[in-house]
Amino acid sequence: MNELDEARAQASALIKKLGLKAPPVPVDRLAKVLGVRIEYTPFDDELSGMAFIRDGKPVIGVNSNHHPNRQRFTIAHELAHVVLHRAKLEATVMIDKGRNFIPRDSISAEGIDPLEKQANAFASELLMPERLVRQVLESSRDIQDDDYLIGMANRFRVSLAALQFRLARL
Repeated sequence: MNELDEARAQASALIKKLGLKAPPVPVDRLAKVLGVRIEYTPFDDELSGMAFIRDGKPVIGVNSNHHPNRQRFTIAHELAHVVLHRAKLEATVMIDKGRNFIPRDSISAEGIDPLEKQANAFASELLMPERLVRQVLESSRDIQDDDYLIGMANRFRVSLAALQFRLARL
């Protein structure tokens, strides 16, 4: 199993643990179950969020200026860092604010960094679990029908682009 499959498997295990039967996945509730605090703050527009350790506890900072669907993806992505990369999170220190976090750099932004790819795979599986996507997807429907896809994206509370990306991977 490669690292992306492992990330997806971890997300899938969390979905099973929640006993979720239908979308949308309550990522805020899942964070709480995992002992992760979520804080909403107006960041610069380029920064969606960050995960860090404060006083030994994981915290996810989310850009309060972003659309709620974007915030959900950010929470899922940052949960991945907490679940998959906790040791790296705890070992990385940001001196000026006294917080540990995985810094975002140009490699992270390009989507080629292995940790970011894992976090995106985890987030995609967490928000749009394959089992639930297949359950909701009507086999008779044309997945090129934008109205149908928009309705499906709304049901999962994700962006149309995120849903289309996920469907292309299934």
